[in-house]
Amino acid sequence: MSSETVDWLDWARAAFGEALPGATAYAGLLAGPGMEWGLIGPAEAERLWERHIANSLCVAPLVPAGAVVADLGSGAGLPGIPLALARPDVRVELVEPMQRRVDFLDLCVRELGLRDRVEVVRARAEEYAGSATVLTARAVARLDKLVRLVSGLVPPAVLLAIKGERAEAECGAAASLLGARGLVAEVVRPVVAGRVVGSVVRVGAAEESMG
Repeated sequence: MSSETVDWLDWARAAFGEALPGATAYAGLLAGPGMEWGLIGPAEAERLWERHIANSLCVAPLVPAGAVVADLGSGAGLPGIPLALARPDVRVELVEPMQRRVDFLDLCVRELGLRDRVEVVRARAEEYAGSATVLTARAVARLDKLVRLVSGLVPPAVLLAIKGERAEAECGAAASLLGARGLVAEVVRPVVAGRVVGSVVRVGAAEESMG
């Protein structure tokens, strides 16, 4: 076991606490059925924690207590499932249109014992009609397209889009669209268990405080 692997396992203990066994089981599902069903590429096996699970938790500090979260285009459950494991106070809806992915999400919810507060919804992002107060998205679309997909939902909901190095550039490219819709975007890099694990673009109503 490499020192980097040990480092990420130490991070996971701090980030997930009592939910670490569930997070470890989820990593096993990603590395097993997730790869067998083509949801996760074989090259990702050695970096599931760093690239996927840890990165998903960058939204956790930004979700209010007791929120209902819709994870749009959930895919293999990222970031919705890690968020649900780390934040037992929130309810999560995993919104995904592809049946193969829906089947995998159903498997994860069942195997991880999350049925009481995690629901799988088969729908496209633009078809979602639930009552979530927070929307999450990871690797779904550019920010401008994503804002169009969630038109009518934000506000009142807040959008938390996990982005990479182009987070600021995407905010700039979407500035006119955001302004026309009375929205504002900011890039946040929350610290989770002592690490910055990702960049989040938070989008909400311009007249509301984004702090």
